[in-house]
Amino acid sequence: MTRARELGLPLPGRTGPDNAITDVPGVEVGYTTLIEGESVRTGVTALLPRGRADFEVPCAAGWFSLNGNGEMTGTSWLSETGSLRLPVLITNTHAVGTCHRGVIDWVAREKPEVAAEWLLPVVAETWDGYLNDINGPHVRPEHAVAAIDAARPGPVTEGSVGGGTGMNCYGFKGGNGTSSRLVDYGADTYTVGAFLQANFGARKELTVCGVPVGRSLTDDDPMDGHDSPAGAGSVIVVVATDAPLLPLQCTALARRVPLGLARTGTTGSHFSGDIFLAFSTGNPGALTSGFPGEEPVYESMRFIPWSRLDVFYEAVVEAVEEAVLNALLGAESMVGREGRRSPAIPVARLLDLLGTQVSPANRVE
Repeated sequence: MTRARELGLPLPGRTGPDNAITDVPGVEVGYTTLIEGESVRTGVTALLPRGRADFEVPCAAGWFSLNGNGEMTGTSWLSETGSLRLPVLITNTHAVGTCHRGVIDWVAREKPEVAAEWLLPVVAETWDGYLNDINGPHVRPEHAVAAIDAARPGPVTEGSVGGGTGMNCYGFKGGNGTSSRLVDYGADTYTVGAFLQANFGARKELTVCGVPVGRSLTDDDPMDGHDSPAGAGSVIVVVATDAPLLPLQCTALARRVPLGLARTGTTGSHFSGDIFLAFSTGNPGALTSGFPGEEPVYESMRFIPWSRLDVFYEAVVEAVEEAVLNALLGAESMVGREGRRSPAIPVARLLDLLGTQVSPANRVE
């Protein structure tokens, strides 16, 4: 798996140790990948904001839709309370329901007392119908359960795995990508991480480190002229941080995601559902007020002042841009249903187009 920084691309910012969303303490990522026969190219991705042990502990959270031609369940409750708990799942468009059921099954198995309340999981999707038999019942609740069970901290596999298995990006093979940034705030250092399922963008739009390389890579584009319009497909982005933030500040982080995507060239197709979630693992124990009839309590939250958030916005934009490039570089060419092919981005040609912007020591000959 090749990553953008390993190629010497001039990307700004200081990353965490694994340059992944899991650099945020407590965050875990797991996959179920389904590649069967000629037509099944799909899967499930699970993100646990506080890990397995504390999955029911709420996080401050917010969300934003750049274009609503997509689905992210649970957003009504996010808007109402600014609170997120439970594993977050990403899959294909027609598997949202089975993954939603899978989250409930997993919670009922792990902590029945939590399932006895009510569960409004967040499940998001992008469309993999070019390579995958999306209408077939291939993703089942047990696959969602398996993805959550597989969630771990540490390095995150990118490209064609989990929910990203059958996805395409800028007319090349796409999938999952991640990156992180370290943000100094006084004597403290916080982490901002981004994870995305990239399935968006037209070939001609692709921009890498400010260079419009897509215009020179329009050959070998088997998706051009296909039933789906160029740029269709969707992108889901999850942003995590351990900085203590209010729910509306998380929403503000989610609103900065499109700026990172735009650095890679997209103009936001009408046929692309571009929906983003952001959460903070700061303030554990807040947002957990009891039911009516219990002893009345007050809650308090520590948060970074609004006037000091610019460095966190910058971190989101940088991490999202790099995550897209990691998704493209981490994916390999794939053939799926009806013999349809999605080519991997040609790394050597990409580096030639970038020219002097790439470190000579990292050029691919």
